Amino acid sequence: MSSPHFTDAEMAQYHEDGYVVVPDLLDAAEVEILRQVAKNDQSIEQQALSRNDGEGGITKLRLWNEAGDDLYGVIARSRRIVDRLEQMLGGEVYYYHSKMNFKEPFTGGAWAWHQDYGYWYNNGCLFPLMGSCLISIDPATRENGCLQVLKGSHHLGRIDHGKVGDQTGADPERVAEAVKRMELVYCVTPPGGAVFFHSNLLHRSDQNKSSNPRWSYICCYNAARNNPYKESKHPSYHPLAKVEQNAIKEWGKRELVQQ
Repeated sequence: MSSPHFTDAEMAQYHEDGYVVVPDLLDAAEVEILRQVAKNDQSIEQQALSRNDGEGGITKLRLWNEAGDDLYGVIARSRRIVDRLEQMLGGEVYYYHSKMNFKEPFTGGAWAWHQDYGYWYNNGCLFPLMGSCLISIDPATRENGCLQVLKGSHHLGRIDHGKVGDQTGADPERVAEAVKRMELVYCVTPPGGAVFFHSNLLHRSDQNKSSNPRWSYICCYNAARNNPYKESKHPSYHPLAKVEQNAIKEWGKRELVQQ
């Protein structure tokens, strides 16, 4: 079982690079519970949002704004994620939202270069005291469109964003210069592997042109002291009820046996 905290070395890496890869955030049993639930959840496809990626593909995602007692909420409230985010952001955090990003074989669209704070800035969050944890449900590879990051790009600060297809992407001129100067990293991760990253880290992903799916679950958080000054589609501060390390397996024992 993965530790609920970053080591000092991992924290140093986070501050320098803007991200940390945890290859075993969920163990095999836990990621199998998530896979089983997600891929049998008809509401994901029914309530998915589709976006033209500007490259001829379609991106799909399902959003949640509450972390309840279902499996998605239990994962988002897990100490092994939340405690790490509190280390990253230097204090109490609350749940901002989560999303299931699913790239099906041959058809899954790309995501343009962007910063999450490029969106969230407009939601009334004054500071980039925000971060995310992306958990791979399927193996994430270069062939099926894994996450790509520009190492250290969070030090650029917020970049202006505009429309790219139906998505919102970072200023292409700035991105082109950043790509010349910063290392591009493909975050190849196994099922249950995760990437924790800063809200100003530039990241993107390619279309899935392989025969393998690439599903990922992304949990996003805001610092409690960064409560938005105006209402938006994502929630304002509310205390987050963390759950313990064994909560995912306990949920699986209780809920999957009943089905």
